[in-house]
Order: sequence, then structure tokens, then C-alpha cells
Amino acid sequence: MRLSRRYMLGSSLVVLGSTLLDALTTPMHRLDSKAPLLSAVTPPKSASDVMFVDVAHDAGLTIPNVWGNPKEKRYIIEAKGSGLAFFDYDNDGWLDIYLTNGTQLGAQWAPGQAPTSHLYKNNRDGTFTDVSDKAGLARAGWQTGVCVGDYDNDGWDDLFCCFWGHNILFHNNGDGTFSDVTRKNGLYSEQVRWGAGCTWLDYDRDGHLDLFVCNYIKLDPAKNPDPAGPALCQWKAIPVMCGPRGLTGDTSLLYHNNGDGTFTDVSEKSGILKPGPRYSITAVSYDFDNDGWPDIYVAVDSQPSILFRNNHDGTFTDVAVLAGCAYSDNGHEQAGMGVAVADYDCDGWFDIFKTNFADDTCNLYHNNGDGTFTDVTFTSGVGVNNKYVAWGCGFVDYDNDGWPDIMQVNGHVYPQIDGHNIGQSYRNPRLVYKNLGNGQFKDVSAELGPGISDQFSSRGAAFGDYDNDGDIDAVILNLGDTPSLLRNDGGNKQNWIKMKLVGTVCNRTAIGARVRVITGKHIQMDEVHSGSSVMSQSDLRLHFGLGKAQTADLIEVRWPTTQKIERFAQVKANQILTIREGSGIVSAWWPKAT
Repeated sequence: MRLSRRYMLGSSLVVLGSTLLDALTTPMHRLDSKAPLLSAVTPPKSASDVMFVDVAHDAGLTIPNVWGNPKEKRYIIEAKGSGLAFFDYDNDGWLDIYLTNGTQLGAQWAPGQAPTSHLYKNNRDGTFTDVSDKAGLARAGWQTGVCVGDYDNDGWDDLFCCFWGHNILFHNNGDGTFSDVTRKNGLYSEQVRWGAGCTWLDYDRDGHLDLFVCNYIKLDPAKNPDPAGPALCQWKAIPVMCGPRGLTGDTSLLYHNNGDGTFTDVSEKSGILKPGPRYSITAVSYDFDNDGWPDIYVAVDSQPSILFRNNHDGTFTDVAVLAGCAYSDNGHEQAGMGVAVADYDCDGWFDIFKTNFADDTCNLYHNNGDGTFTDVTFTSGVGVNNKYVAWGCGFVDYDNDGWPDIMQVNGHVYPQIDGHNIGQSYRNPRLVYKNLGNGQFKDVSAELGPGISDQFSSRGAAFGDYDNDGDIDAVILNLGDTPSLLRNDGGNKQNWIKMKLVGTVCNRTAIGARVRVITGKHIQMDEVHSGSSVMSQSDLRLHFGLGKAQTADLIEVRWPTTQKIERFAQVKANQILTIREGSGIVSAWWPKAT
């Protein structure tokens, strides 16, 4: 491997106190960059007829999120927020919604009044029904992250939920209910930890899903500075709560699936503990080096982010520094929170987008195909916004033109900044960067309607086609507010294809399976993955925009355990396929209207 080039530009690090996420000054442009490899197709037009409309209230998503004191965040736990999930818990082909929730420090809730997590069943008519109690998922507490995968290969996707406290593995019973099997399956610990993001992956390719869990901070409010005492921490001369710097980071965990429904902690022998304590927030697993084995990328707050390369022998090595995706392009630590992965330039290698704190930009790391990444944040056009605290994110081909765009949700962590004239606010709009097909992105946020321009202090975001109309929608958790459900209106004016993969030799959820879709000279790819965004779970189905093409010339599926490839030629557009390992396309469904 080789080090990517870095340039020390403009101002250096500005120390503003031991705050939640220290702000960084960044250059307004980069002096040099390695140009990305581009697919040989005509760049799409930049104009779009797509609008995002928030239909959460009409859809029945009306229960507010509770997360600490809404007017003042005295401890870091009150500012962090949490994720959510789009997943089909009842296997009816329609995405349901799982919303995490929190609480308030010192609150004494009347019986039955404590805020809980919620499961909403998709009614297939644009509305949802709250089935949390019936499903057994209405849990109280500081629930942070969520990831989905069928750990026991019984055909029903299960739910792993991270908490500040004790994490929970909910087994999907296949009858609309879930059972807490955490202790039974070897995942319970008496130690109180602050779990954050998580991801299911089959790191040893034995056909059983293993589990990676981020832990953020070893938090004990009793040992934090007294919030009623003298202000010890400041941000832009405003007294704020302290952290994460100055607080003790924690280590991530890797659990190996024993194949009998139980798990063994292999964190030490796998090398996961070698980077030491970090403020880890969100993890996702993809095969970044195209060697057929799943790697893990971790967005880390205020410290170097992590890229665990799979060594094929049950161990991992953190190569992020050498690979060039641990720091900013000018060598600074950043407040990494969210992460999205896609082959945005269709060159056959997965790239990384990472969100960060205000006064810094997010990162776009281009995969060079040699084990290294180049930070192309400024040359690609995604470095134009630096005043937002950025959280959930995803590569979303919102207009189905065949090029992955970027959606990012934002929200500050200090409510009290609204009383100061600093050019930033607690509530922020969302951002969308359109992929122009030539390695460049354009901020088109102002063109995409009120669902993007409306302002919240948002955290988790998940992406998927909840109404099965052929375009990608988004569900967003808003801190201290009701959620947003952003319906995509107009994205299906161009063609698309969507597929659900079902493993038989590999894990049933087919996590790690890679799909390539070829139309003419244009080659897209994606992998079934768990986790990502910020502590959230998006649709496990893979969605590809086809632009004007009426047919996918070729679809290739590489199954993760055997590495066997199945090919399907001349597949008509605008349908939802189910592909079963070894059996091919077993069902195809055309929505009534696109």
C-alpha cells in the first residue's frame, strides 16, 4: 500500500474546548487530487423533476422522539440521538419501519408513559399501523443503533438493538412477534456500555451471520462535570456539555456465530481490539478490496476512523491510515458519525462517504483500486457545505439515472446556539448532491421540495422504497420531534430494477452478496449490507436506476460463501425480483403504476 497525498492547507486545528465534536477549520478547495476513474457513458443531465414530500403525519408516524432535555443538553448522551430501520419484518414484500427512542435523565415516568421504541407495519396503502406492543418491541431506555439480519437462517430477519445500558437481540418468531434472546444466545453482558452502530456480516464465509458492535464512550453521568456548576466546556464561547474529548472511549466488539443460534466474543483474537479505545459510532461491511471477503469500515468521532481489512483467517487489520481513509485530506482527525458506501463512479470499486461536525466538511473517499483511497471531497463538489452537523447519509439514486446520488441529514447538538448570532442553528435542512456522472456532484437541495428544505435536528436516516413504486424514499429520525417520511415523487419517471436476494448456501439474508447490473457500457454494482447511515438500517433489497434503458442487458449475482456467480440476461425494467441462490429468479412483480 501507499500513502495518499495530503496537503496542509489554510488554518490548522482550532481548539474550542472539550466539546461533543470539536470543530475543524478546513480549506475551501484542494490544490491537487488524483482524478477518479470514470465509466464510459454519457453524463446525465443535472436537472430533475423529483420532489421529496414529508408524508409522515398522514402515514401515521406521529409519535415524537424523546431524547434528553429538548432545550439544553447537559450531558453528551442527551445530544447524541439514535438510528432507525426500514425492514420487512413480516415478509410481505413491503417495508416496515422501526423507530428507536430515548428518555430523559432523572425522569420519573408514570406507568405506561415512558417513551419506547416503535414498530410500524406497512399497510400497503401509504399508511402504517403501530404494532409495537403486539410485536414485543416497545422497550424503554436510551436505544441508539439498530441493524437487521437473519442470524439463524430461519427465513425471518432479526433485529439487533444497541443501547446505553444493555444491548438486545430480538429474534423474529415469524408470527409478527419478537423474543428477547440476548442472554440465551450469549450476547448479554452485565457491564453497562454505550452501544452505537452495529452491522451483521459473515466475516468467515461459513454461511452464518456474525455481529460487529460499536461502543462509543464509557459514560457515567455521576463522574461527568456538574452541569449546575461552573461551565468547563465551551464551543464558540458558548458554555456547552463536555465530550467526547476528555471522556474515555470504548472498544468495538466482534461476535462469531457458532451456527447453533449462539455467539462467541472473538474481539481479541480477531484483532478488533488492536486499535484500542475509540469513539466509534457507525460501522458497515463491504468488500472494499475486491478479494471476496467482507471488510469493515467504522466512522469514529474526534479520532481516526477505522478500516478493518479481512485477512481471510478470522482476523482483521486496521489499514485506514495507510489506505488514506482515517483522516481528512489535510491530516486532521474528524468527528465521523455517518457512513455510506457505493461505487459512485461505476469503476468497479466501492467508495466511502462519511459525515462530520460543523465547521468541517463531510468526506468523499474515492477507492483507487490498489488498497488506497483519495479524499476527493473538494474536487468532487461535495465540500461546499461546512456549517452543518451531519449525521445520517446514503447513496441514493433518487432520479433512477443509474448514478448514485448522496442524501445527508443534519442537526446541531447544542440547542442554546439559537440564542447566539454565530451563523449556525440547531435545526437544519437536509442536503442532496446529484451525481453528474463525471466524478462531480452538484448541490441540488433547493430543487427537491419541502422534504429536503424543512428544518429539524435530525439524526438517523434509512433509505428504501416503502411504497414499492420504483423510487427511493427516506425515513428520518428527528431529535425531540416526530419523524419524517420523505416520499419520492417523480423518481420513477426513469426506469429501474429492484431485487431481493435469498441465500441458501450463504446466509439467508444474503448479506455480502454482490450484484452487477449492466446496461450497454454502464456497469453498476452494490452489495447487500447491514447497518450504515448513522446507527441505522436501510432496505436490504438492492435498487438500481436504469435511466432510459427498458432492459438490463445482464444481471450478475456473486454469492458470498461459494463465490459462485449467477447470470441473468435481458431482464425487463421496472420490476421487483426475488433471486434465490441456486434457483435463479423465483418471482417477479411489476408494481401497478410507476
